[in-house]
Amino acid sequence: MPVTETFHDEDTRTLTLIAEFAAPPERVWDIYADPRQLEQVWGPPTYPATVVDHTLDPGGRVTYYMTSPEGEKFRGLWEIVSADRPNRLEFRDYFADESFQAVESMPGSTNIYTFAASEGGTTATYESVFDTAEGLKTVLEMGVVEGSAGAINQIDELLAKS
Repeated sequence: MPVTETFHDEDTRTLTLIAEFAAPPERVWDIYADPRQLEQVWGPPTYPATVVDHTLDPGGRVTYYMTSPEGEKFRGLWEIVSADRPNRLEFRDYFADESFQAVESMPGSTNIYTFAASEGGTTATYESVFDTAEGLKTVLEMGVVEGSAGAINQIDELLAKS
């Protein structure tokens, strides 16, 4: 399993997941840079993602929805802050409405994904800093750790295909 560690800190409003991949950072980055590959790993295994818009340039947006086993759609929005291929991606992450606008009543976060070369391939650090401690608590109660770990753990299978 790629996810090797998860932890959160309510004082800093931070959730962090660390994963190891047997591929170089460039290959791991390519998953996030290609909307069709991102669809294969974004969201838990039973909630497949569909990427609608995808621009990883600063100021760009990524919009998507995940579909539940019952057919319910859950939308999300990334607003790209910076993209340093293949090392670092920073974006604001929001729950979104049907028009892919941020839902202000739901937690928002700043996410920093880093991909560092390691002896075995890549160490990926996924850090989310929530706007409020309550926002962090809300997503923890929603199962974000299990859902995120399940999504990230799908990356190995995708990497094995290439």
